[in-house]
Amino acid sequence: MAKTLRKRTLALLCLILFSFPKSVDAQEDTSSVSLISFLQKLERNFEIKFSYADDDIRNLSVIVPKTKNLKAILADVQEQTQLQIQKLNQRYYTITRRFSVDICGIVLDNFERNTVTGATVEVLGTKTALITDADGYFAIGNVPQTAKIQIKHIGYKTLFVDAKDLTKQQPCATLLLAQFYQPLKEVVVYEFLTQGLVQQLDGSIEMNSEQFGILPGLIEPDVLQTVRALPGIESIDETVSNINIRGGTNDQNLVLWNGIKMYQSGHFFGLISAFNPYLTDQVILTKNGTSSRYGEGVSGIIDIRTKDSISDQFYGGAGVNLIGGDVYGHLPISDKLALQVSARRSLTDILNTPTYQKFFTRVFEDSQVNRNGNFYFYDFTGKLLYDINKNQKVRLSFISVNNLLEYSEADMDSGERTRSDLDQTNLSFGGSLRSTWNKKFSTFLNVYNTDYNLDARNTSSNAKQTLFQNNQVEETALKLTTKYQMNDRFEWDNGYQFIETAIANATDVTQPPFQSDVRDIIRSQALFSEITYQSSNRKLFARGGVRVNHFENPDSFKEVLIEPRLSLNYALTRELKFQILGEFKSQGTNQIIDLEQNFLGIEKRRWIVSDGDKLPITKSKQAAVGFNYNHQNLYIGLEAFYKEVNGISTTTQGFQNQNQFNGEIGNYDVKGIEFLINKKTDAYSIWASYGYNVNSYYFPDIVPSEFPNNLDIRHTGTLAGTYTSNNLKFSLGLNYHTGKPITEPQADDPIDTSFFPYRINYRSPNANRLPEYLRADASAIYNFDIGSTVKATAGVSVLNFTNRKNILNAYYRLDDQNEIEKTENISLGLTPNVSFRVAF
Repeated sequence: MAKTLRKRTLALLCLILFSFPKSVDAQEDTSSVSLISFLQKLERNFEIKFSYADDDIRNLSVIVPKTKNLKAILADVQEQTQLQIQKLNQRYYTITRRFSVDICGIVLDNFERNTVTGATVEVLGTKTALITDADGYFAIGNVPQTAKIQIKHIGYKTLFVDAKDLTKQQPCATLLLAQFYQPLKEVVVYEFLTQGLVQQLDGSIEMNSEQFGILPGLIEPDVLQTVRALPGIESIDETVSNINIRGGTNDQNLVLWNGIKMYQSGHFFGLISAFNPYLTDQVILTKNGTSSRYGEGVSGIIDIRTKDSISDQFYGGAGVNLIGGDVYGHLPISDKLALQVSARRSLTDILNTPTYQKFFTRVFEDSQVNRNGNFYFYDFTGKLLYDINKNQKVRLSFISVNNLLEYSEADMDSGERTRSDLDQTNLSFGGSLRSTWNKKFSTFLNVYNTDYNLDARNTSSNAKQTLFQNNQVEETALKLTTKYQMNDRFEWDNGYQFIETAIANATDVTQPPFQSDVRDIIRSQALFSEITYQSSNRKLFARGGVRVNHFENPDSFKEVLIEPRLSLNYALTRELKFQILGEFKSQGTNQIIDLEQNFLGIEKRRWIVSDGDKLPITKSKQAAVGFNYNHQNLYIGLEAFYKEVNGISTTTQGFQNQNQFNGEIGNYDVKGIEFLINKKTDAYSIWASYGYNVNSYYFPDIVPSEFPNNLDIRHTGTLAGTYTSNNLKFSLGLNYHTGKPITEPQADDPIDTSFFPYRINYRSPNANRLPEYLRADASAIYNFDIGSTVKATAGVSVLNFTNRKNILNAYYRLDDQNEIEKTENISLGLTPNVSFRVAF
């Protein structure tokens, strides 16, 4: 069914895309004649001779002057062609090409042809520039004939024209500027921390990559690394593939790229975001009060959207750092069609840089991979933008994310080498059609197919056993949203969504022989509706909605869930605002944590679907109340929240104690507060944040039934700042949190010898904690120009510049001699990085 739906959808998009013929505007001026034939006519009529080079005038034409006076005729020809005509005597004239021309024009808009006053007219490659007068008129003398003229004005698309097409004549050329439409945003609560981070009225936080400033430790606007800098968001193991939003696991986040659900979000097994930021237009993070148009993701939503407008000029860029390099570009094909592409590849299999060494140690320290490993990653993205007309727009998107690792081992006795490898890929296609039917009603249709695949082959050093493992996700989805603007205050959104997810898990062991191949499917259909209201005085913003989800696993269960959503913001005063957020959400896919030796001990998570029994549908409910104060560049925000998540399994929570393999079903709840204070000026921004969470499990079949969550980080704090001076940006920050809960063996009787094999006798679950975590980061960026059209950026960053040894995790296991062995995962040490980028 999924393949049939995908084929039909792609066929429909192709039909829409290519069924609209291009229009060709042509206009022939019947009063113009070839310059050569006109000169020949003058020679006959006035008994004169012209001397010229054929190549200079072969393609020129003129409008026949109405005068009969030879001197006036020749002056008119000079004005039209910008050629130089010189009289030698009564009979002979020479005609030569000018290397500079005089130009003029009148700038109008292309809608009602009103004059555009104050438009900037610039001769590219020179210092010559002026603005149009009250009549939209401009004139410039001695312009290089081969020059490009740039005309721009706020609210209009930039226009480029050749100087030779604007040669001064009467009347001057009329130039039409196309209006540039950009959706107006809600009234912004505050732009905080750094440039490009904005808190919206509905409680979400929006990041604009193009306007992004700088954060400690970041020299590029890494999408997921930036998300980690926000209050209420942690990564307990320092990776972007394990982002914990208000105490939730990473698989409880919904990550979207151009409306496509992403099952892989990181490179280098989580240390680097898999999304190229330089074609990203905006990233919307929602922790609570989610719009009803979103399903899945019981903890948070990270919605990544690339640039969606067709530019009339090419732009792009490239960069390199100590991990890899990338290129990107926007290629306009016509005024209705454009292509965006990006590519990135690591240099880790070519250069052994200090940054790579630190990353390698961090990722592979607790795995079977040795220094003989060969690792690299790459990604590609593409987006085709086609504006059928101003009311209908088609977008086709593609993304491919890949991580590849192979390593070999030599047998100690025979010297024979064995090979193991791991391949992790995410390949996705999507398409959308946005239609504006009138001023009040519009629709948005989105379809996608995504394939995630994780393959591993692990061969023992003596080649006696080979373990093959595979985790594969195939998902097809369709979503239709309608928007009805009832009036200036009310907006009504409705929609339907269908998702089919098939997940396969396979294991094949050669010695002793064992095979397992399980494939499950879950389908969800949803209807959603919400109304948004904003008062005429802009004091009250309210959005309320409901989502009705129908989940079906063909082999086990059906379930209908009703999920209300609420976001309310009220301005008590001009500076002080009050906010209430609430939501019910659910999801039908989760990640289980495999045994330590699975997938080479590196990527231990594998996706599964809910079956209604061993793993039910995961459900959450959350409420929050907050205040924020904004006055004279000072922002203070305080929010208290409560979240409860039901239908979790011990297999999805990453237990590494007596509860690791049992698969009990339970729930967790989180109670907490988040505080942020930020002082900003044009030159600097200083902020401090604090979070307090109490995150507790409840499993009825475990003794004791209630104990701290594996992600129970009670106290978190950040102190950071940025400083900008002309082209230099500098940032420094300190991050702190209390240690992660762990379970230690009993002190007096650590090993249970009544079982074979022996077991560890553990204390109460998560009764102990790791030491506190503290990391200091710094970064600096310098911007400069290379020529008139190329901008460059050089950056340097240092993560953990104090080289503090932070323990991220610790667990215990029995070695071959049945002795308890403690394993610790250590954070990144002092990790430098440098980058150089150009944009054009």
